[in-house]
Amino acid sequence: METVEIQIEPRDPGNKGKVKELRRQGKLPGVFYGPKAQPVPLELDRKEFLSRVADLEGSHLIRIKSASPLLANKVALVKEMQFHPVTGEVLHADFYEVDLTAKIRVKIPLHFVGKAEGVVRGGILQPVVREVEVECLPIDIPEYFNVEVTSLDIGHSLHIKDLPMPESVTAIYESNLTLVTVVPPTVEEAPAAEAPVAVAEGVE
Repeated sequence: METVEIQIEPRDPGNKGKVKELRRQGKLPGVFYGPKAQPVPLELDRKEFLSRVADLEGSHLIRIKSASPLLANKVALVKEMQFHPVTGEVLHADFYEVDLTAKIRVKIPLHFVGKAEGVVRGGILQPVVREVEVECLPIDIPEYFNVEVTSLDIGHSLHIKDLPMPESVTAIYESNLTLVTVVPPTVEEAPAAEAPVAVAEGVE
């Protein structure tokens, strides 16, 4: 998989005021941590992060460039990003150190490819999951999986056992996990006719 290099430096933890000032300077606060690494508060250029990392699909390896020996040449995954609830702006990023020789678990997005036969016949394609969790070495992390749905008819489904995977990648779900199905079209019931209202004799 592609490895993205990005400049990251340690920062003083500080308080909320310092973090806000950091953001005003065009920096993004974050933290670097891992199974064998103590958490290191960090900062990086916001524009560089947005252009090179934030919009990438799936999990990508990040090789850190830094003047600090605590961070230089470390390899990490972006484990989590925090967003502003209104604007959607990225506020914080967590970088998780990985060992290139040890397998890890990551979630891989699914791309549903083609137009299902059942959809042509009026059915509705209904994804059940949009990502699957796998275990592999960091260097073998797939960017995404293509799920070919063209032959899928109404009432039929594809399961994780139907998903082609490299030998180096193992799904950690049961083999009968449903990925996508085609359901029959929704039929709207016609409204029931209203019964005529009886009028009593002599009443105008």
